[in-house]
Amino acid sequence: MQYRKFGNTGLMVSEIGFGAWAIGGAAMIGNTAIGWGTADDKTSKAAIHQSLNSGINFFDTADIYGLGHSEKLLGKILGKQKDIIIASKAGNVSRHNQFTTDYSKQYIIEACEKSLVRLQRDYIDYYQLHTARLVHLQQGDCIEAMQQLQQQGKIRYWGISLNTFDPIPEADFFMHQNMGSGFQLVLNILNQIALPLLKRAAEKGYGVIARMPLQFGLLTGKFDRGVSFSDDDHRKNRLTSEVVTAAKNALQPVWELCNKYQATKTQLALNYILSYPQVSTVIPGIRTADHVLSNTKGLFKLAEEDISLIQELGLHEFGKMMDLIKQQG
Repeated sequence: MQYRKFGNTGLMVSEIGFGAWAIGGAAMIGNTAIGWGTADDKTSKAAIHQSLNSGINFFDTADIYGLGHSEKLLGKILGKQKDIIIASKAGNVSRHNQFTTDYSKQYIIEACEKSLVRLQRDYIDYYQLHTARLVHLQQGDCIEAMQQLQQQGKIRYWGISLNTFDPIPEADFFMHQNMGSGFQLVLNILNQIALPLLKRAAEKGYGVIARMPLQFGLLTGKFDRGVSFSDDDHRKNRLTSEVVTAAKNALQPVWELCNKYQATKTQLALNYILSYPQVSTVIPGIRTADHVLSNTKGLFKLAEEDISLIQELGLHEFGKMMDLIKQQG
């Protein structure tokens, strides 16, 4: 495992991190699935232990993942390990059996206190506003909360997890104000909307976490048109047969590179992102020990011409694909 500096912070993070959304289990808010279906805690714990053995030192979670269960699992195993870096988030809320958001100062501070209890830690290494929008940042309450938590030593660094399809306004606000230490953004072979941010973020000293590197498993190549998900899996309404079929057609030129690098589709997808030096860590969703092994072996850097090929296809072909994904939510 290789490690990269997280922006201008003192954190050195593993190139592959642990995306801990899925281990939260089959959480529901009303009739809306906010998890990845049923997760077995014994399997999740084995995955966490395998991650440690594989050199992963960066674990990304949120209070909404499993309605706190993801944080609790990480806390049981990692809470007292000071050499492990834990990132969490706040702002997405289940209230009155409905999904909503709350970026008020009071809520963010209370959410952090509860996360610290679940994580069994005295501080959170990197705390994030969970997809806050520009209007919330301009109101300033959530920023005051983060600054207060940092002054109190309850968080070491803080930043924002940017929204999936329009990350630029919030990132620009952060960089213009010189606030926070990092961005979490969506970046993968299909979704390259955030690509223009990488260089500017690095120049400003921000660390970058790349999430959804496998587009909810779509970029592993294991799904076909007949794939189906349970009602408690958020992918049921996202990875429809239409999306899977369109992705298979659009990605064919990319998958031809697997032969060149003697790599699996998963490896190619992850290494494409790691080929950008501005990316600090990539956080695939991990559920099992086997996921850890498949995500951490065979790391390499793509040739410049192949990076350019994927970028060009992204501009001309994957844009159509993303329009379909947006329609699915």
